[in-house]
Amino acid sequence: MGARTIPKPVPESDEDLLFLMANLSPRLTGLPFVVWISPRGNAQHAVRVKVSLRPKMVPSEMASVTVEPPIKEIGDARQLSAQQLKLLREWIDLNRDVIVKFWNGEIEYSDEAIAALKPIRD
Repeated sequence: MGARTIPKPVPESDEDLLFLMANLSPRLTGLPFVVWISPRGNAQHAVRVKVSLRPKMVPSEMASVTVEPPIKEIGDARQLSAQQLKLLREWIDLNRDVIVKFWNGEIEYSDEAIAALKPIRD
């Protein structure tokens, strides 16, 4: 008999997904804001990261940004300045592979993803 595989839990709600998101502080990214990465879950869109300009997560104040080029902010209410988006683009370009692997479940645990990420340098 072959080895049994246990399916990974798929988040059923946005609250479940928030629990699985990894928050990356400025200390880890070199950015002046917090970046959130997550597994795909039930998302029907391409890979995205979330950004909160304040340390506390307030979902209505978070920016959603595409990871695949062209990297851009999604949604009607823009949260990021041109300079903030420029810095985020640099960081995404540096870490795209890790972000995508975490999104796709190739990196299963957030601590593994965090360890593989690189900060930008001034």
